[in-house]
Amino acid sequence: MSADRPASDFGPDLPTRAQIEAMDQADPLLLMRRRFDLPGGLIYLDGNSLGALPRGVAAHLGEVTRQQWGDRLIAGWSEGWMDLPLKTGALIAPLIGADEDEVIACDSTSINLFKLAAAALLARPDRSVILSEEGNFPTDLYMFDGLARLASLAGRPIHLRTVSADHLIDALDEDVALLALTHVNFRTARAHDMANLSAAAHQKGALCLWDLSHSVGAVAVDLHQSGADLAVGCGYKFLNGGPGAPAFLYVAKAMQNKLDNPLAGWMGHRDPFAFAPGYEPAPDIRRFACGTPPILV
Repeated sequence: MSADRPASDFGPDLPTRAQIEAMDQADPLLLMRRRFDLPGGLIYLDGNSLGALPRGVAAHLGEVTRQQWGDRLIAGWSEGWMDLPLKTGALIAPLIGADEDEVIACDSTSINLFKLAAAALLARPDRSVILSEEGNFPTDLYMFDGLARLASLAGRPIHLRTVSADHLIDALDEDVALLALTHVNFRTARAHDMANLSAAAHQKGALCLWDLSHSVGAVAVDLHQSGADLAVGCGYKFLNGGPGAPAFLYVAKAMQNKLDNPLAGWMGHRDPFAFAPGYEPAPDIRRFACGTPPILV
C-alpha cells in the first residue's frame, strides 16, 4: 500500500494522513516517548515481551555498580539493599489496587506462581484440583502441572483441570482448591472479569490466584475491588524493569498469616541475619520471599 494514495481508496471511514498526524500531535502521551532510550525512527510495539529502557537507568546502574557495590561492598546490604523488595512492592501496589504491605518484589514469575499455588493447596487440604484456562500462558500451566505431580508423589493426588474461558464458572466445584488464571490472555488480549470469577471461586470455597504479567502497567487492575486472594506479576514487560528484573507477588493482608511459603528461603525468615538453624517465617508479606534479591536489575 502506498502512503500517497488517498484515504478513500481504502474505505470511506479512514482518516486522512493530515488528520492522523494532527491526532498524533494532540496525543496526551506524546511526550512519554522521550522518557525512553529508543532508536530513532523505531515504533516499538513489543513492550509486552520486554519493556523499553527508561532514560537515566543506564547511568544509575553504573553508579550503583561503582559506588554501592564497588566502594561499599557488603555494607550495601545494611545501607538499603535489604529494603528494596518492600520498597519496590510499595511502588507497584497502587498500580494493582493493593496496599503497600501486600506486595513484595522477589524471585521470578514462575517461582512466585509455584509458591502461591502451593500455599493455596496447603490451605485447602481436603481439595484436589487446580482449575485454570485452556490457552493460559504456558509457564503457568507448566508450574501448576509440575506442582500437581510433586504433590501426588508426596501422597496427595492433585489434578490440573483446564477448561475454556466460557466454562470456568461451570467447572468450579467443591473439589477445586485454587482458581488460577491470567488476567489478560497473552494471545487474544481477552480480559477476564476478575471480580465475577473471584466471587464465584469464593462461593465454592476455593482461593483465586491471578497472573497480572500481561495487564499491570497496561490496563487498570484493582485487586481489592476484585476480591483477589493472590496475584503475581512480571517486572520486565510493561513495568520496564529490564531483562531479568524481579517479579512481584501479592497476598491479601487477611491471608498472609494463614498461608505457608513452601520454599522457605532465608529472605522469608523473620530475621535473616540471625542465621538461626530453624525456620521462623516473617509475620508479614516478607514471608513469601525466598532468595537473595537481584540488586542490579
